[in-house]
Amino acid sequence: MRIGELARRAGVSERALRYYEAQGLLTPERRPSGYRVYGEADVAAVRRIRILLAAGLNTAQIREILPCIIDEDGWLTPDCPELVDALRQQRSRLDEAIGELETTRANLDTIIGAGNGKS
Repeated sequence: MRIGELARRAGVSERALRYYEAQGLLTPERRPSGYRVYGEADVAAVRRIRILLAAGLNTAQIREILPCIIDEDGWLTPDCPELVDALRQQRSRLDEAIGELETTRANLDTIIGAGNGKS
């Protein structure tokens, strides 16, 4: 299938697909004319990429772990033992960021609350 068809079926823009290719996440076949040709497996690959992006991973991380991710009935599962450790580290980074944001929000709430007492 060509890029427009993959974009439609995967629910992403053609620009996103070109970006994924530039990042090494997709490797479409190329016709002599230069047109990209994608296979059925690329629809599933784009789905996995989107899920991993939504999980907070960047494209460099996704490029590393994509070969170790399998799709079991719509659930992504790590297939390499070392991947689980890397994902746990990513989750720890997210937990730290969430904690910092909660502290920032509490500080802002304090400032807002102090301002409510003034007329």
